[in-house]
Amino acid sequence: MISIIVAIQKKDRGIGFRNELLFRISDDLKRFKALTSGHPIIMGRKTFDSIGKALPNRTNIVITRNSDFNIEGVVACASLEQALRKAHMVDSEIFIIGGGEIYNQAIMFADTLELTLVDSDFPTDTFFPKYSEFLKVVRSENHTDEKTNLLYEWVTLTK
Repeated sequence: MISIIVAIQKKDRGIGFRNELLFRISDDLKRFKALTSGHPIIMGRKTFDSIGKALPNRTNIVITRNSDFNIEGVVACASLEQALRKAHMVDSEIFIIGGGEIYNQAIMFADTLELTLVDSDFPTDTFFPKYSEFLKVVRSENHTDEKTNLLYEWVTLTK
């Protein structure tokens, strides 16, 4: 199973601005950790750079065009297809964690979307692709971030 996990701005599907995440919601980061721990995670090099290190208790797979990319604890791949093959060798449950270019490539392979839909109006220059083929709501929970008072909803969608 291939899942995409992402926090997006509800109004325009914005996910980032100037190579930074739009949101840092503590409970959402805990949810991310709980869902992805023990499974392979696939990300682009810019996303890896923004994190700054391999995430523990996960097989970290980074898609990069740089053939010299060599970071301890990270599997480098030249394409999404290669990354998916390597991830499937580790586990049958895989998470795509970003960024925008990788989401655009991966949406066609995804079985499940783990979305955090945030009610906000932040400037954004990176967007999540349209996901209208994911029609079945498996789970939905409304929340408010105590620090920022942002309203957000956790939604699990399948095709």
